[in-house]
Amino acid sequence: MTYLHERNDWPHFTWRLDALAERLSAVRYQQGLLHGRMRALGYPLQEEATLAALTEETVKSSAIEGEVLNPESVRSSLARRMGLSVAGAAPIDRHIEGIVEMMLDATRNYPEPLTNDRLFGWHAALFPSGRSGMQKIRTGFWREGGMQVVSGAVGTEKVHLEAPVAERVEAEMAAFLAWFNGSEEIEPLIKAGLAHLYFVTIHPFEDGNGRIARAITEMCLARLENSAQRFYSMSSEIREERRSYYEILESTQKGRMDVTDWLIWFLGCLGHAIEKANALTGSVLEKDAFWRRLKEKSIGVSDRQKTIINRLLDAFEGKLTTEKWAKLTKSSHDTALRDIQDLIAKGILKQEEGGGRSTAYCLVHTGKHPQV
Repeated sequence: MTYLHERNDWPHFTWRLDALAERLSAVRYQQGLLHGRMRALGYPLQEEATLAALTEETVKSSAIEGEVLNPESVRSSLARRMGLSVAGAAPIDRHIEGIVEMMLDATRNYPEPLTNDRLFGWHAALFPSGRSGMQKIRTGFWREGGMQVVSGAVGTEKVHLEAPVAERVEAEMAAFLAWFNGSEEIEPLIKAGLAHLYFVTIHPFEDGNGRIARAITEMCLARLENSAQRFYSMSSEIREERRSYYEILESTQKGRMDVTDWLIWFLGCLGHAIEKANALTGSVLEKDAFWRRLKEKSIGVSDRQKTIINRLLDAFEGKLTTEKWAKLTKSSHDTALRDIQDLIAKGILKQEEGGGRSTAYCLVHTGKHPQV
């Protein structure tokens, strides 16, 4: 078996532009529509949409690796670093802080060159304890052993690629960074797809390669859009399409240096991610319209009520009960019940079908309730 990095013409990727033209045009059009829509909003709403997209990106990038992060903790960490206030902020641990640091550095400092030190910093941030699960790893250094990319449960793993031997990693990464930071004219969307494939092929670290590859992709997209604001999540879509991701990664690694099929898949995945961004940005637009309607009708709410209403508008899953209201707002059961009854009287909340101890409430105009 010959992998890409073992070919004589590595790393000189080629592609058929005529086969990519239609998808490139479609993704560019979708990007333009999304950014045009967001520009029509005020800056605070753009920042809120960015917070939602970065939260999704961070959580789903880790989920691809089988790591479950608390979305509320990720959102709180991002919001604090972005200078945004989030009511009912969840506790944050060192691990989540490190992942958030990497993602924000990639997207906010996108014009800066990508360097060894920067990548080492990202790697150290991903593993602040120097461990990946129970295994001790060297952070901030290139790997010393061999590396395979596998998927599947223990005992039934499937090998998708065998990375270059450790002795080659330093030289391979020097070549990668020279290419990434170079001035060669490559269509930016194509470069984003190539950068992901190139980095994953080298797999320079003991662990965290997938998350860093996706951060590099986000950095490329931020450079393309010349904006640190992110309105969609590529990692969320890769997770949805992870089976086809590993399939195309494997076939590309075992093929020739013409990576057109990989780029077709990458552009398709990116296009789907931008389409789904409408759900995230739609939530922001809905929230803005809701509060404007209340202001126009001179309907006032307390800070506690606003906290819960915003959670409802964020479309979290679950059911809102009096007990959960009290827990979320750190208030008594009686206070929670008064808050709920007041919002029912104002036509903002309604009681869902059923009753008794499981009585639940939702917004009148959306029927949404939060995850608690």
